[in-house]
Amino acid sequence: MTEEPDTARLAALEARIASVKGKAAKTSPGSGKVFSQGEVAWRMVIELVSGLLLGLSIGFGLDFLFGTQPIFLVIFVLLGFVAGVRTMMKTAQTLQAGPNKQPATAPIKDEGDNG
Repeated sequence: MTEEPDTARLAALEARIASVKGKAAKTSPGSGKVFSQGEVAWRMVIELVSGLLLGLSIGFGLDFLFGTQPIFLVIFVLLGFVAGVRTMMKTAQTLQAGPNKQPATAPIKDEGDNG
């Protein structure tokens, strides 16, 4: 009453399963990590705040060193904000391009390049 399993059918099934698993492993990125939206959001917030804090500290230090009113503080806080936003934009371009690709930006040509 018990049937012996058909070894040829089992071997064919195992080969099909192995081929499907092999294709799934090849399509998934091996070296790139996939970030959640929360991790990306925190990364961008930290980049913006670090730019602001760096500009704040440089401006405050220059105002203290030269004994001026907070003109350098205002200038460097604005520059830190701009640097933080630029860093956020580069991060967004990199994450949008994919884990293994470079962001789609045109190369910057120096004035000294002749070719």
